[in-house]
Amino acid sequence: QVQLVESGGGLVQAGGSLRLSCAASGRTFSMYRVAWFRQAPGKERDFVAAIRWSGGDADYADSVKGRYTISRDNAKNTVYLQMSSLKAEDTAVYYCAAAAYSRIVVATEVAYDYWGQGTQVTVSS
Repeated sequence: QVQLVESGGGLVQAGGSLRLSCAASGRTFSMYRVAWFRQAPGKERDFVAAIRWSGGDADYADSVKGRYTISRDNAKNTVYLQMSSLKAEDTAVYYCAAAAYSRIVVATEVAYDYWGQGTQVTVSS
């Protein structure tokens, strides 16, 4: 089992920046990929970004490409999401997720086995 705890959410003005953290514990050595998803009020949970736990290229949703950066610190068992040039439409609950093994697709909820409880990000316009 892997436990994930997000932090770093809050209220920020449009154009500002915020960094989310996701601390992993438990069988972290078994993680293959980590990702961020988000869910706006009344909408489905959408893929934001993903990266392999061992490193390598990251994947991003088109809506955040060039503004968000996902990274991980294996020594700290932590995944980060650096968000910049934030827009009102980025307002959502942001969730951290981890996959125990490789899947063909990475941008879908079913590709992940473990989830955090989410952290609220609100961007004021």
